[in-house]
Amino acid sequence: MNKRLFGTYILAIILFSCNNTEKSSDTTKEVASVPLIPFKLVNTFPHDTTAFTEGFLVHNNQLYESTGSPDELSETSSAIGILDLNTGKLNTKVTIDKSKYFGEGITILNDKIYQLTWKSKTGFVYDLKSFKKLKDFTFSNNEGWGLTSDGKYLIMSDGTYNLTYLDPNTLAVIKTLPVRENGYAKEQINELEYIKGFIYANIWQTNEIIKIDPVTGNVMAKIDLRALATDALTQYPKSLEMNGIAFDSTNNKVYVTGKMWPKVYQIDFSH
Repeated sequence: MNKRLFGTYILAIILFSCNNTEKSSDTTKEVASVPLIPFKLVNTFPHDTTAFTEGFLVHNNQLYESTGSPDELSETSSAIGILDLNTGKLNTKVTIDKSKYFGEGITILNDKIYQLTWKSKTGFVYDLKSFKKLKDFTFSNNEGWGLTSDGKYLIMSDGTYNLTYLDPNTLAVIKTLPVRENGYAKEQINELEYIKGFIYANIWQTNEIIKIDPVTGNVMAKIDLRALATDALTQYPKSLEMNGIAFDSTNNKVYVTGKMWPKVYQIDFSH
């Protein structure tokens, strides 16, 4: 999850279709656009507008959030905590030194919390119950952005079109999955969530979620959440782009939010 913060946030997504002309043929083939998944707004909850959201997940009926800390925003911190949906406040459990690290995505697997940092090529592992740090680890990717799990491996994004699978015990790279939309690399993949056999991902500086086939890496569909971003921006003008997808597999609920958004939105869509 890249944290380069622009002075002006432009709330726009350019939706387009492409034509692919092959030199070996006189015919022009129209590339089919990726289908949009319609969604329904179910509920809204308060969210702390100082939370620069980087990771978002549900585990055992609790909503976990990790945040980053841009230098330009002195009120932010790089932290992990449990979000109270009644108040919007984060019950902070872990804070890392923002002078050294920029907090990024998190995931939970085998009673451990895994956390990435942005440019330091460093991650942390914590005990889920006590939040005690168990170890540090390093990764070879130039940056750390999003993190999720398929129940067996950790899956991380680094701002490129590649997803990296990591062994949760050794943190060694298992494989790299290139993500493509209509054959073209899908860059700037950010926060991640694994939902019913597919990887869902935010795209940096947009309000778009893509649905990724974990076998082929192909983008299967998209969700356009500009309406929610507009609502957040109307209520809090400093709201930035969407960045946070959390799936409650027990209750079949999906929550989304964004960096410094005033709300968490519960949405429903066909998975």
